Amino acid sequence: QVQLVESGGGLVQAGGSLRLSCAASGRTFSRYAMGWFRQAPGKEREFAAAISGSGGSIYYQDSVKGRFTISRDNGKNTVYLQMNSLKPEDTAVYYCAARYRSIETKSGEYDYWGQGTQVTVSS
Repeated sequence: QVQLVESGGGLVQAGGSLRLSCAASGRTFSRYAMGWFRQAPGKEREFAAAISGSGGSIYYQDSVKGRFTISRDNGKNTVYLQMNSLKPEDTAVYYCAARYRSIETKSGEYDYWGQGTQVTVSS
């Protein structure tokens, strides 16, 4: 069982930055691929970024490439999402998720989810 707790969301102006954190419970964090997903009002949850257990493989959704950076610190059981050059269309609830072993981009492939953190980007 893995428990995930996100933090770092908030209100920011367009062009600003935020860093989201996701703290995980458990002693085998490095065996889990981690993903960040987001859900805007009235829309389906969508993939944003994912990182393998070792950090050696990383995927991004095209709309966030070059602006978002996913990273992890296995010693702290934490995954991060650095978000720069934020746009109003990035407004959403951001969720982190964990999947045992291989990295994936589909939300249905993830087994554990956090409660989400709200990110609001004003124009």
